[in-house]
Amino acid sequence: MRVVAAPDSFKGSASATAAAAAIARGVLAAAPDASVVEVPLADGGEGTVEALVAARGGAYAEAAVADPLGRKITARYGFLSDGKTAVIEMAAASGLPLLSREERNPMVTTTFGTGQLILDAISRGASEIVIGIGGSATVDGGTGMARALGVRFLDAQGKELTGGGEILQRIRRIDVSGRDKCVNGVRITAASDVTNALTGPEGAAAVYGPQKGATRETVAALDAGLANLAARTKADLGVDIADVPGGGAAGGLGAGLRAFLGAKIRSGIEIVLEAVDLAWKVRDADLVFTGEGRVDGQSAYGKAVSGAAQTAQKAGVPCILLAGAIGEGAGVMLERGVSAMFSIAQGPAGEGEMMAQAEALIEAAAQQATRAFLAGFLREAQS
Repeated sequence: MRVVAAPDSFKGSASATAAAAAIARGVLAAAPDASVVEVPLADGGEGTVEALVAARGGAYAEAAVADPLGRKITARYGFLSDGKTAVIEMAAASGLPLLSREERNPMVTTTFGTGQLILDAISRGASEIVIGIGGSATVDGGTGMARALGVRFLDAQGKELTGGGEILQRIRRIDVSGRDKCVNGVRITAASDVTNALTGPEGAAAVYGPQKGATRETVAALDAGLANLAARTKADLGVDIADVPGGGAAGGLGAGLRAFLGAKIRSGIEIVLEAVDLAWKVRDADLVFTGEGRVDGQSAYGKAVSGAAQTAQKAGVPCILLAGAIGEGAGVMLERGVSAMFSIAQGPAGEGEMMAQAEALIEAAAQQATRAFLAGFLREAQS
C-alpha cells in the first residue's frame, strides 16, 4: 500500500513536517509494509518557507529585523537550491505570535521588519522572492514594509509619517524617489490564502482587525485609513489597489506589495502544490492523508487541506482529513474531495493538553484511520 501524508501545520502544536512524520508513524504501525511519502504543505502562512525549502532543496538564512513593535529580533527565511529564489514568511518578522495578547494593537504595529527581510534577501543575491503573507499582527497596508525600502509617507504639512495603522488616514502624499534601487528588477510574488479586498465589510480591517487587537472604533479608523492609502496610491503612483483580490491579506500587505514592488498575488496553496508536485506524488497512491489544527467551513477556500483533497480527488484517490477540532461548516470538505474526517481528540482533555500531545494524537488517529481503511480495502479485495 502506498500512502501520501500531506498535512498543513497544526498551528501552535505541530509543524507540517512534524505532522507528516506523525501520520507516517501511525500508518506504519497499522500497515508495516506500507510505503509512506511525506509531503508537508502550507498555504502562504506558517510553514511556507519550510515546505518550499523541503520540496526544492536549499538553505536557511537569518537576519536581524524589527518585530511588529520595533524590537530587534532574529528572523529566518529560506533560499531555494537555485540560490536566486528567496522564500519569506512575513509572520517571521511581523507576525501575531511575536506579540503577547496585551501587545496586540494594529494602530501601532508595523510591517517594517518584513521590508528588512526583503532587503536582506536581495543583498544575498535574490532576484525572485516569494512572500507568504499569512499570520500578520498588522493592518498598515504595507506602509511599514515600504518605509524600510525607502518610501516616504507625508502628511499635510509635508512631514514624514512613521508608525502603524494610525498613520494611514493622515497620508497626503507618497514619495517613492528614495526607494532603494536594489529592488528594481526583483520579481515579487505574494502567496496568500485569502482573496479579500483591501477595504469594506470583507476587507483587511473588518475581517481580520479584531483578532489583531482592533476595537470596533479602531476597525472603522483602519478601514478609512486603508481607503485613504488606496486613493493616495492611485493619485501618486498610478496604481489602483482598491479592489485587488488578496489585497486585504496580512492587513493590506498584499496591496502594499502590489503598489510599492509590483508584486503578483497568487494563491499560496497553488504555489506550494506546484513546488511539491503533489499531483505527481498521489497519482499511484492508495490513500492520501491531510490535516490541520481546525477544520471548518473556511477550510474549503484557499487552505492547504482543500488543495490536498482536491488533488487526491482528481487522481481518484481517497483522502482522509485529520483535525484537532472539527468546527461548524466542516461538512463542505466532503464536497471538496475528502472521503472522511477524524478528530485527533481522545477522551476529555483541555486545549492546552491536546496541543502538548498533538504529535502523539495525530499518530494515533492516523493509525486508527489506516486500520479502518484497510478493513474496507481487504473486504473489497475478498469480494
